[in-house]
Amino acid sequence: MAGPEMNRRDFCRSLLVGAGGLALGRALGAERAERANILLITTDDLGPQLGCCGDQRARTPSLDALAGEGVRFENAYVTQASCSPSGSSIFTGLYPHQNGQIGLSHLGFSMSRAWPTIPSLLKGAGYRTGVIGKIHVEPAAAFPFDWKGIGHGQTRDVAKAAASAAGFLGQIGDEPFFLMVNYMDPHRPLVNQSAGVPETPFGPDDVEPFPFLGLDTPKVREEVAGYYNCAARADVGVGLLLAELAKTGHADDTLVVFLGDNGPPFTRGKTTCYEAGLRTPLLVRWPGRAAGGLVRQELVSTVDLLPTFLAAAGLEPLEGLAGESLSGLLAGEKGRWRETLCCEYSAHHPGGWFPRRSIRDSRYKLILNLLDTRPNPIKGVDGCAAWKASQAPELEGTPVREVFDRHGAPPPVELYDLHTDPVEFHNLAGKAEYREVEERLGARLQAWREETKDPLLDPEEVASLTRKCDEMQAELTRKQREQEQQKAK
Repeated sequence: MAGPEMNRRDFCRSLLVGAGGLALGRALGAERAERANILLITTDDLGPQLGCCGDQRARTPSLDALAGEGVRFENAYVTQASCSPSGSSIFTGLYPHQNGQIGLSHLGFSMSRAWPTIPSLLKGAGYRTGVIGKIHVEPAAAFPFDWKGIGHGQTRDVAKAAASAAGFLGQIGDEPFFLMVNYMDPHRPLVNQSAGVPETPFGPDDVEPFPFLGLDTPKVREEVAGYYNCAARADVGVGLLLAELAKTGHADDTLVVFLGDNGPPFTRGKTTCYEAGLRTPLLVRWPGRAAGGLVRQELVSTVDLLPTFLAAAGLEPLEGLAGESLSGLLAGEKGRWRETLCCEYSAHHPGGWFPRRSIRDSRYKLILNLLDTRPNPIKGVDGCAAWKASQAPELEGTPVREVFDRHGAPPPVELYDLHTDPVEFHNLAGKAEYREVEERLGARLQAWREETKDPLLDPEEVASLTRKCDEMQAELTRKQREQEQQKAK
């Protein structure tokens, strides 16, 4: 489903849309003396469950080492906690409501046009481009990769993924390159071991449930253990990948960026505007340009990645993008940076349409629920056991039940103090002592929505998209029933 078109004539002109424009990439400055190679690594559904991010249960030595060699961003966020919308922002430097990719691409959602993307812009500037695993953003015309490696599901065999990457790296010659490697782990199903990795899997007794869940059952522990096993496998994969990069002699002239595309696939994580869904690990190694072992506290977003890559490629900044280059922060510079950061959620699958917008500053987080007249359609995301566990009779009247009930039927506004309540259990919205905070963040969120031309500022657009998503879901349900009937025959 294409999102609303934006009136951005000047923006489109500045981005040089079209093959002819992309061929002019060198004229923008790509011939400059230093053009870094770029290796972008993503993992599905990985939040800050890494040792370098303070998780003492995580077994992530490769990623911990990468953080020690570069910069770790403590407060890094995806734009939307859902795969395709999140990926669209990484690729385009625009929020999902700007580029149109507001839900999963394989279920009917698409960007509103073939916006310029990292691969199209870098290819136009003379880079050889490759991808391993998913793209999962439409239309395909926006992603003219020169080379494609193994498929997404195959990346759970991390040795195979490394070998695939070696195939690309072995053919680049003297060309600068952009390689994107997307690991499926730790997406559900939570596979404890694949191709012998990890060698010693976690068991339920080796872990504790995530604090943002607030409950502990054998099934939840089993799922959490599976998640840590998947994260450990992804870590092994990153280690093997970086070893292949080192073999080529390009470790010192390659910008390496690692992040998760959204948070864990557990209730109150993925597909929400809570911290557990939006906050991602972001690790950047850029020899000679990024300080080693540095931790930055600034609020950064995945819309900042495209501007950063353009700078690394020696290209001039482009007007109209939603983010800014991280180059100065990577070098340890101090200066003005954004004081608030906004995120969103619109849909996952069509039946998951439940639009929200959020904003946070250095302490407080406000969430605006735009469709509070009906319940949240995604409670146990991807089959997570936590929602069902939260509905146990013995939890009636407890704070845990209150938190999960709020997730299932949220009020119009939520407000949290992230210093005293990092897991967002205590809604402060409507309390007199927090009125100034609520009004201040609400005004800034409104300004951001106006600046980025959020189509859902129009109630008629909310109603129209609600009807459209309902129709899409009804059609998907009809097709699923037909397939089930065919199998039963």
